[in-house]
Amino acid sequence: MTRSHQGKVYEGVLYQLKSYIDENQLKPGDKLPSERELSEQLNVGRSSIREAFRAMELLGLIETKRGEGTYIRAYRPYHMVELLSSFLLNESRTREELLTAKQMMEKEVLFILVGKVAEGQRLKLEQIMVKENARERYQSFFTFLFELCERPLLLSMWQFISGFALAREEIQYEAGWYKQVIEIIKNGDKKDILMLYP
Repeated sequence: MTRSHQGKVYEGVLYQLKSYIDENQLKPGDKLPSERELSEQLNVGRSSIREAFRAMELLGLIETKRGEGTYIRAYRPYHMVELLSSFLLNESRTREELLTAKQMMEKEVLFILVGKVAEGQRLKLEQIMVKENARERYQSFFTFLFELCERPLLLSMWQFISGFALAREEIQYEAGWYKQVIEIIKNGDKKDILMLYP
């Protein structure tokens, strides 16, 4: 079998596994069938299932418990950061580009939400703002904003990029900065958002 054909088979198995998970509405904590059962159901070799499982485990999508089986786990975007950051963050230019990309996505979510945040949502942001841990405060604050936008793809992209960007950089936003953000998305103008990022 040629390398390109092996790649196509492998990609096909990953696609079939994803479809299987979606169709059966499996959630974190749910158990997957055994390699043998999946091999029969998907009509592919057990070795292909095994390779696909390895890739999914590396990505943090599943976990194998010895003697118990394979389970779906909650997607952790920062898992890939742990694996790859040491390779990608060695050059200062890469770090600068990641920080730029992170800020671009933050600005985008704020542009979308200006004038659209309800009182209860604003109060939730104010509760998040008082968290003492700067990293946790940042991640919770913007995760909530991206969720308000109902843009799951944008949220995943931000989680991935911000994870890389923050792997070697400290959070620079102080409590006063978050207050400004809340005030702007409540009463401000989109032009004010640009002033948050000098």
